[in-house]
Amino acid sequence: WLGRVWRADDAGPAVVTLRKGRVLDITSKAAPTVRDVCEMDDPLGFVRSEPGEDLGSFDELCAASVGDLSQNHLLAPCDLQAVKACGVTFAGSMVERVIEERAAGDLKAADAIRTKLAGTIGDSLRDIVPGSDQAAQVKEALKAEGLWSQYLEVGIGPDAEVFSKAQVLSAVGAGAQVGLHPVSTWNNPEPEIVLTVTSKGTVIGATLGNDVNLRDVEGRSALLLSKAKDNNSSAAIGPMIRLFDEGYGIDDVRAAELSLRVEGEDGFVLEGASSMKAISRDPLDLVQQTIGAHHQYPDGFMLYLGTLFAPVKDRDVPGEGFTHKMGDRVSIQSEGLGVLSNEVRLSTECT
Repeated sequence: WLGRVWRADDAGPAVVTLRKGRVLDITSKAAPTVRDVCEMDDPLGFVRSEPGEDLGSFDELCAASVGDLSQNHLLAPCDLQAVKACGVTFAGSMVERVIEERAAGDLKAADAIRTKLAGTIGDSLRDIVPGSDQAAQVKEALKAEGLWSQYLEVGIGPDAEVFSKAQVLSAVGAGAQVGLHPVSTWNNPEPEIVLTVTSKGTVIGATLGNDVNLRDVEGRSALLLSKAKDNNSSAAIGPMIRLFDEGYGIDDVRAAELSLRVEGEDGFVLEGASSMKAISRDPLDLVQQTIGAHHQYPDGFMLYLGTLFAPVKDRDVPGEGFTHKMGDRVSIQSEGLGVLSNEVRLSTECT
Protein backbone atom coordinates (compact mmCIF):
# COMPACT_ATOMS: atom_id res chain seq x y z
CA TRP A 1 0.00 0.00 0.00
CA LEU A 2 1.19 3.52 -0.83
CA GLY A 3 -0.53 6.71 0.23
CA ARG A 4 -0.35 10.13 1.81
CA VAL A 5 -1.25 11.53 5.22
CA TRP A 6 -1.42 15.09 6.50
CA ARG A 7 0.89 15.28 9.53
CA ALA A 8 -0.26 17.93 11.97
CA ASP A 9 3.10 18.05 13.79
CA ASP A 10 4.99 18.74 10.55
CA ALA A 11 2.20 20.85 9.00
CA GLY A 12 2.58 19.01 5.74
CA PRO A 13 2.03 15.77 3.83
CA ALA A 14 3.85 12.51 4.45
CA VAL A 15 4.35 9.45 2.24
CA VAL A 16 2.95 6.41 4.04
CA THR A 17 2.37 2.69 3.76
CA LEU A 18 0.06 0.31 5.61
CA ARG A 19 1.27 -2.77 7.47
CA LYS A 20 -0.90 -4.94 9.72
CA GLY A 21 -3.40 -2.13 10.20
CA ARG A 22 -0.74 0.42 11.15
CA VAL A 23 0.14 3.47 9.04
CA LEU A 24 3.89 4.08 8.71
CA ASP A 25 5.52 7.31 7.52
CA ILE A 26 8.16 6.29 4.95
CA THR A 27 8.99 9.81 3.75
CA SER A 28 12.73 10.10 3.09
CA LYS A 29 15.31 12.03 1.10
CA ALA A 30 15.04 9.29 -1.52
CA ALA A 31 11.26 9.58 -1.58
CA PRO A 32 9.87 12.94 -0.43
CA THR A 33 6.76 12.42 -2.57
CA VAL A 34 4.61 9.55 -3.80
CA ARG A 35 5.70 10.53 -7.30
CA ASP A 36 9.31 9.82 -6.32
CA VAL A 37 8.40 6.36 -5.02
CA CYS A 38 6.52 5.54 -8.20
CA GLU A 39 9.47 6.60 -10.38
CA MET A 40 11.89 4.25 -8.60
CA ASP A 41 13.15 1.14 -10.39
CA ASP A 42 11.48 -0.98 -7.68
CA PRO A 43 8.76 0.98 -5.88
CA LEU A 44 7.26 -2.19 -4.42
CA GLY A 45 10.59 -3.23 -2.90
CA PHE A 46 11.11 0.22 -1.40
CA VAL A 47 7.65 0.37 0.17
CA ARG A 48 8.04 -3.13 1.62
CA SER A 49 11.52 -2.57 3.07
CA GLU A 50 11.51 1.03 4.33
CA PRO A 51 11.26 0.97 8.19
CA GLY A 52 9.01 3.99 8.70
CA GLU A 53 7.54 5.81 11.70
CA ASP A 54 4.27 4.55 13.21
CA LEU A 55 1.52 7.19 12.90
CA GLY A 56 -1.25 5.09 14.41
CA SER A 57 -3.91 2.72 13.16
CA PHE A 58 -5.55 3.04 9.76
CA ASP A 59 -8.99 3.10 11.44
CA GLU A 60 -7.94 6.07 13.59
CA LEU A 61 -6.80 8.01 10.53
CA CYS A 62 -10.03 7.21 8.71
CA ALA A 63 -12.01 8.55 11.66
CA ALA A 64 -10.12 11.85 11.73
CA SER A 65 -11.74 15.01 10.39
CA VAL A 66 -10.37 15.58 6.90
CA GLY A 67 -9.35 19.20 6.40
CA ASP A 68 -8.67 19.81 10.10
CA LEU A 69 -4.97 20.70 9.96
CA SER A 70 -4.60 20.05 13.70
CA GLN A 71 -5.23 16.32 13.13
CA ASN A 72 -3.43 13.65 11.15
CA HIS A 73 -5.74 12.53 8.32
CA LEU A 74 -5.72 10.80 4.95
CA LEU A 75 -5.01 12.69 1.74
CA ALA A 76 -5.39 11.60 -1.86
CA PRO A 77 -2.62 9.01 -2.45
CA CYS A 78 -1.19 10.87 -5.47
CA ASP A 79 0.66 14.18 -5.41
CA LEU A 80 2.68 15.47 -8.40
CA GLN A 81 1.06 13.13 -10.93
CA ALA A 82 -1.31 14.58 -13.53
CA VAL A 83 -4.92 13.45 -13.03
CA LYS A 84 -6.38 12.18 -16.31
CA ALA A 85 -9.60 10.35 -17.11
CA CYS A 86 -11.12 8.28 -19.88
CA GLY A 87 -14.81 8.60 -20.71
CA VAL A 88 -17.38 6.57 -22.64
CA THR A 89 -15.49 3.31 -22.10
CA PHE A 90 -18.60 1.19 -21.41
CA ALA A 91 -21.48 0.57 -23.85
CA GLY A 92 -24.14 1.06 -21.17
CA SER A 93 -22.89 4.43 -20.00
CA MET A 94 -22.14 5.41 -23.61
CA VAL A 95 -25.86 5.31 -24.34
CA GLU A 96 -26.46 7.56 -21.31
CA ARG A 97 -24.00 10.12 -22.71
CA VAL A 98 -25.95 10.12 -25.98
CA ILE A 99 -29.14 10.66 -23.97
CA GLU A 100 -27.58 13.63 -22.14
CA GLU A 101 -26.59 15.12 -25.48
CA ARG A 102 -30.03 14.62 -27.04
CA ALA A 103 -31.72 16.05 -23.94
CA ALA A 104 -29.36 19.06 -24.05
CA GLY A 105 -28.82 18.66 -20.31
CA ASP A 106 -32.56 18.63 -19.48
CA LEU A 107 -33.17 15.79 -17.02
CA LYS A 108 -36.96 16.00 -17.59
CA ALA A 109 -36.51 15.02 -21.24
CA ALA A 110 -34.06 12.20 -20.59
CA ASP A 111 -36.51 9.41 -19.71
CA ALA A 112 -38.41 9.55 -23.01
CA ILE A 113 -35.18 9.68 -25.01
CA ARG A 114 -33.78 6.76 -23.01
CA THR A 115 -36.79 4.61 -23.86
CA LYS A 116 -36.36 5.35 -27.55
CA LEU A 117 -32.59 5.05 -27.85
CA ALA A 118 -31.82 2.20 -25.48
CA GLY A 119 -33.77 -0.28 -27.54
CA THR A 120 -32.42 1.08 -30.80
CA ILE A 121 -28.68 1.21 -30.14
CA GLY A 122 -28.06 -0.10 -26.60
CA ASP A 123 -27.63 -3.86 -26.92
CA SER A 124 -26.27 -3.68 -30.47
CA LEU A 125 -23.09 -1.89 -29.30
CA ARG A 126 -22.07 -4.09 -26.37
CA ASP A 127 -19.89 -6.59 -28.24
CA ILE A 128 -18.32 -4.23 -30.76
CA VAL A 129 -14.55 -3.76 -30.58
CA PRO A 130 -13.79 -0.01 -30.77
CA GLY A 131 -11.89 0.92 -33.91
CA SER A 132 -12.66 -2.37 -35.68
CA ASP A 133 -14.05 -2.77 -39.21
CA GLN A 134 -17.36 -3.82 -37.66
CA ALA A 135 -17.42 -0.63 -35.58
CA ALA A 136 -16.84 1.43 -38.74
CA GLN A 137 -19.78 -0.31 -40.43
CA VAL A 138 -22.03 0.33 -37.43
CA LYS A 139 -20.96 3.98 -37.46
CA GLU A 140 -22.06 4.37 -41.09
CA ALA A 141 -25.38 2.62 -40.38
CA LEU A 142 -26.12 4.88 -37.41
CA LYS A 143 -25.23 7.99 -39.37
CA ALA A 144 -27.66 6.91 -42.07
CA GLU A 145 -30.38 6.62 -39.40
CA GLY A 146 -29.54 10.04 -37.95
CA LEU A 147 -28.41 8.46 -34.67
CA TRP A 148 -24.70 9.29 -34.76
CA SER A 149 -23.18 11.19 -31.82
CA GLN A 150 -19.80 12.51 -30.72
CA TYR A 151 -20.11 10.13 -27.75
CA LEU A 152 -20.50 7.15 -30.06
CA GLU A 153 -17.41 8.38 -31.92
CA VAL A 154 -15.20 7.97 -28.83
CA GLY A 155 -17.18 4.94 -27.66
CA ILE A 156 -16.67 2.71 -30.69
CA GLY A 157 -14.29 4.75 -32.86
CA PRO A 158 -10.50 4.23 -32.94
CA ASP A 159 -9.66 7.05 -30.52
CA ALA A 160 -10.56 6.92 -26.84
CA GLU A 161 -11.75 9.98 -24.95
CA VAL A 162 -8.96 11.15 -22.63
CA PHE A 163 -9.33 14.39 -20.69
CA SER A 164 -7.72 16.23 -17.79
CA LYS A 165 -9.87 15.51 -14.75
CA ALA A 166 -8.14 17.68 -12.15
CA GLN A 167 -5.13 19.88 -11.54
CA VAL A 168 -2.01 18.50 -9.89
CA LEU A 169 -2.44 18.27 -6.09
CA SER A 170 -6.17 19.09 -6.29
CA ALA A 171 -7.60 15.57 -5.84
CA VAL A 172 -9.18 14.79 -2.45
CA GLY A 173 -8.91 11.54 -0.53
CA ALA A 174 -11.05 9.22 1.55
CA GLY A 175 -13.29 10.99 4.06
CA ALA A 176 -13.08 14.35 2.31
CA GLN A 177 -15.91 16.39 0.84
CA VAL A 178 -16.48 16.18 -2.91
CA GLY A 179 -17.73 19.26 -4.72
CA LEU A 180 -20.56 19.92 -7.17
CA HIS A 181 -20.60 23.12 -9.22
CA PRO A 182 -23.62 25.14 -7.96
CA VAL A 183 -25.01 25.64 -11.49
CA SER A 184 -25.68 21.90 -11.81
CA THR A 185 -29.10 20.39 -11.08
CA TRP A 186 -28.47 16.96 -12.68
CA ASN A 187 -25.39 15.13 -11.46
CA ASN A 188 -24.14 11.83 -10.08
CA PRO A 189 -21.13 9.95 -8.70
CA GLU A 190 -19.06 7.77 -11.00
CA PRO A 191 -17.36 4.76 -9.34
CA GLU A 192 -14.13 3.99 -11.16
CA ILE A 193 -10.78 2.28 -10.88
CA VAL A 194 -7.85 4.67 -11.17
CA LEU A 195 -4.51 3.40 -12.45
CA THR A 196 -1.13 4.67 -11.24
CA VAL A 197 1.14 5.10 -14.28
CA THR A 198 4.82 6.08 -14.32
CA SER A 199 6.51 8.56 -16.65
CA LYS A 200 7.57 5.58 -18.79
CA GLY A 201 3.96 4.46 -19.22
CA THR A 202 4.26 1.50 -16.85
CA VAL A 203 1.19 0.70 -14.74
CA ILE A 204 2.38 -0.03 -11.20
CA GLY A 205 -0.81 0.09 -9.15
CA ALA A 206 -4.48 0.92 -8.81
CA THR A 207 -6.91 2.63 -6.47
CA LEU A 208 -10.53 3.82 -6.44
CA GLY A 209 -11.98 7.07 -7.73
CA ASN A 210 -15.15 9.11 -7.88
CA ASP A 211 -15.23 11.04 -11.15
CA VAL A 212 -17.94 13.47 -10.02
CA ASN A 213 -20.17 14.06 -13.04
CA LEU A 214 -22.35 17.05 -14.00
CA ARG A 215 -24.77 15.53 -16.51
CA ASP A 216 -26.59 18.74 -17.36
CA VAL A 217 -23.50 20.87 -17.94
CA GLU A 218 -21.73 18.39 -20.21
CA GLY A 219 -25.05 17.45 -21.83
CA ARG A 220 -25.57 21.03 -23.04
CA SER A 221 -22.29 20.86 -24.93
CA ALA A 222 -19.30 18.54 -24.93
CA LEU A 223 -17.18 21.71 -25.09
CA LEU A 224 -18.21 22.29 -21.47
CA LEU A 225 -16.46 19.08 -20.39
CA SER A 226 -13.65 20.86 -18.57
CA LYS A 227 -16.10 23.08 -16.69
CA ALA A 228 -18.19 20.03 -15.82
CA LYS A 229 -15.29 17.90 -14.65
CA ASP A 230 -12.69 20.17 -13.04
CA ASN A 231 -13.95 22.05 -10.00
CA ASN A 232 -12.97 22.34 -6.34
CA SER A 233 -12.85 18.83 -4.84
CA SER A 234 -14.50 17.24 -7.89
CA ALA A 235 -11.93 14.40 -8.09
CA ALA A 236 -11.80 11.88 -5.24
CA ILE A 237 -9.05 9.22 -5.23
CA GLY A 238 -8.18 6.65 -2.56
CA PRO A 239 -7.93 5.43 0.04
CA MET A 240 -4.44 4.20 -0.97
CA ILE A 241 -2.66 2.96 -4.07
CA ARG A 242 -2.46 -0.82 -4.22
CA LEU A 243 0.94 -1.46 -5.79
CA PHE A 244 0.87 -4.45 -8.12
CA ASP A 245 2.46 -7.58 -6.68
CA GLU A 246 1.85 -11.33 -6.59
CA GLY A 247 -1.52 -10.73 -4.90
CA TYR A 248 -3.02 -8.02 -7.12
CA GLY A 249 -2.25 -6.98 -10.69
CA ILE A 250 -3.68 -5.74 -13.97
CA ASP A 251 -5.73 -8.93 -14.48
CA ASP A 252 -7.45 -8.21 -11.15
CA VAL A 253 -8.27 -4.73 -12.48
CA ARG A 254 -9.76 -6.29 -15.62
CA ALA A 255 -11.95 -8.57 -13.48
CA ALA A 256 -12.82 -6.03 -10.75
CA GLU A 257 -16.36 -5.50 -9.53
CA LEU A 258 -17.14 -2.11 -8.02
CA SER A 259 -20.08 -1.40 -5.77
CA LEU A 260 -21.57 2.00 -5.05
CA ARG A 261 -23.86 3.18 -2.27
CA VAL A 262 -25.29 6.67 -1.88
CA GLU A 263 -27.03 7.48 1.41
CA GLY A 264 -28.90 10.77 1.60
CA GLU A 265 -29.83 12.80 4.64
CA ASP A 266 -33.41 12.47 3.32
CA GLY A 267 -33.27 8.68 3.80
CA PHE A 268 -32.83 7.98 0.10
CA VAL A 269 -30.50 5.09 -0.73
CA LEU A 270 -29.07 4.35 -4.16
CA GLU A 271 -27.04 1.23 -4.83
CA GLY A 272 -25.18 0.52 -8.04
CA ALA A 273 -22.31 -1.41 -9.54
CA SER A 274 -19.71 -1.25 -12.27
CA SER A 275 -18.07 -4.37 -13.69
CA MET A 276 -14.70 -3.94 -15.35
CA LYS A 277 -15.43 -7.10 -17.34
CA ALA A 278 -17.82 -5.01 -19.44
CA ILE A 279 -15.29 -2.33 -20.42
CA SER A 280 -15.05 -1.76 -24.18
CA ARG A 281 -11.34 -0.92 -24.25
CA ASP A 282 -8.61 -2.75 -22.35
CA PRO A 283 -7.08 -0.67 -19.52
CA LEU A 284 -3.60 -0.94 -21.05
CA ASP A 285 -4.94 0.32 -24.38
CA LEU A 286 -6.30 3.37 -22.57
CA VAL A 287 -2.88 3.95 -21.01
CA GLN A 288 -1.20 3.69 -24.43
CA GLN A 289 -3.65 6.24 -25.84
CA THR A 290 -2.82 8.62 -22.98
CA ILE A 291 0.98 8.58 -22.94
CA GLY A 292 3.51 8.40 -25.74
CA ALA A 293 5.93 10.44 -27.80
CA HIS A 294 3.04 12.83 -28.48
CA HIS A 295 2.28 13.47 -24.81
CA GLN A 296 4.75 12.81 -22.01
CA TYR A 297 4.20 13.02 -18.26
CA PRO A 298 7.52 13.52 -16.42
CA ASP A 299 5.80 12.94 -13.07
CA GLY A 300 3.53 10.12 -14.25
CA PHE A 301 -0.23 10.27 -14.03
CA MET A 302 -3.35 8.82 -12.44
CA LEU A 303 -5.90 7.53 -14.96
CA TYR A 304 -9.62 7.10 -14.29
CA LEU A 305 -10.85 4.21 -16.45
CA GLY A 306 -14.53 5.15 -16.78
CA THR A 307 -17.64 3.50 -15.39
CA LEU A 308 -20.52 1.26 -16.36
CA PHE A 309 -22.71 2.93 -13.74
CA ALA A 310 -25.39 5.36 -14.92
CA PRO A 311 -28.12 6.10 -12.35
CA VAL A 312 -31.71 6.10 -13.60
CA LYS A 313 -33.53 5.39 -10.31
CA ASP A 314 -35.96 8.20 -9.54
CA ARG A 315 -35.19 10.17 -6.40
CA ASP A 316 -37.99 12.73 -6.15
CA VAL A 317 -39.99 13.11 -9.37
CA PRO A 318 -41.00 10.08 -11.48
CA GLY A 319 -39.10 10.05 -14.76
CA GLU A 320 -36.41 12.50 -13.62
CA GLY A 321 -33.95 9.91 -12.33
CA PHE A 322 -31.23 10.58 -9.78
CA THR A 323 -29.37 13.70 -8.81
CA HIS A 324 -27.32 14.50 -5.72
CA LYS A 325 -28.43 16.43 -2.65
CA MET A 326 -26.11 18.14 -0.23
CA GLY A 327 -24.93 15.80 2.51
CA ASP A 328 -25.11 12.64 0.41
CA ARG A 329 -22.58 10.05 1.57
CA VAL A 330 -21.00 8.23 -1.38
CA SER A 331 -19.13 4.96 -0.77
CA ILE A 332 -17.27 3.10 -3.53
CA GLN A 333 -15.84 -0.33 -2.80
CA SER A 334 -13.91 -3.06 -4.61
CA GLU A 335 -12.23 -6.18 -3.28
CA GLY A 336 -8.49 -5.63 -2.98
CA LEU A 337 -8.74 -1.84 -3.15
CA GLY A 338 -10.78 -0.95 -0.07
CA VAL A 339 -13.47 1.70 0.33
CA LEU A 340 -13.54 5.32 -0.84
CA SER A 341 -16.15 7.32 1.06
CA ASN A 342 -16.93 11.03 0.62
CA GLU A 343 -19.61 13.59 1.51
CA VAL A 344 -21.22 15.70 -1.21
CA ARG A 345 -21.13 19.49 -0.91
CA LEU A 346 -20.98 22.45 -3.31
CA SER A 347 -17.61 23.13 -4.89
CA THR A 348 -17.93 26.72 -3.69
CA GLU A 349 -17.84 25.38 -0.11
CA CYS A 350 -14.85 23.11 -0.69
CA THR A 351 -11.17 23.95 -0.51
